[in-house]
Amino acid sequence: MPTSDRGLARLFADATPQALQKPPSPAAIGPNAVIQVGRSLSALYGSDVAQLLYRAAGLTRYFAAPPHEMLDEREPAALFAAVRQALPAQEADRLLAEAGRRTALYILEHRIPPFARKMLPLLPPGLSSCLLVAAISRHAWTFVGSGRFDGRVKGWRRPVVKLSIAANPLASPGCPWHGAIFQYLFGELCGGGVSLQHEACCARGAESCVTRLVFD
Repeated sequence: MPTSDRGLARLFADATPQALQKPPSPAAIGPNAVIQVGRSLSALYGSDVAQLLYRAAGLTRYFAAPPHEMLDEREPAALFAAVRQALPAQEADRLLAEAGRRTALYILEHRIPPFARKMLPLLPPGLSSCLLVAAISRHAWTFVGSGRFDGRVKGWRRPVVKLSIAANPLASPGCPWHGAIFQYLFGELCGGGVSLQHEACCARGAESCVTRLVFD
């Protein structure tokens, strides 16, 4: 099993279109940060509410025509803020977590090669987690923008995965969007249930958003 960066690049070679392999400037975020929030709003509260929040975030143009290119990181940040301002905290958490789950599902279906989807769950959880962290690290700019991602794995059969985003531009109290993405991907690809703990958050004054994933 290749464990080098080059080996991982081969394993995930078709995971990301060539156009997305180098971060543009200024800092950008993948369009699913906006698309899946909109779809979750429509599913949970109706399209009228979704349209109102897009308008509040200054993103009306994306409501009828969802973006397909990388976005200025300030645009999804504005939408996250509009959700937080409009909804009670618990409902905002639920909404952003659902958007994160939908984003993870998109990543699983469209950004991870079929071979990797089949192979990773068959490996010991510690090894599959290391491979997944390495692959995520290579493309982290697509969901952290100007932030800085770091991922570490400890343990073999019941690994503990620690993921951090320094200066997270999409920080939201508890980071339900990022947390749901991580929990879904590791749960689906690394063999089993995964418990999530959000240990620190830029939205609460920390330097980094830190998520710990523990395999059940």
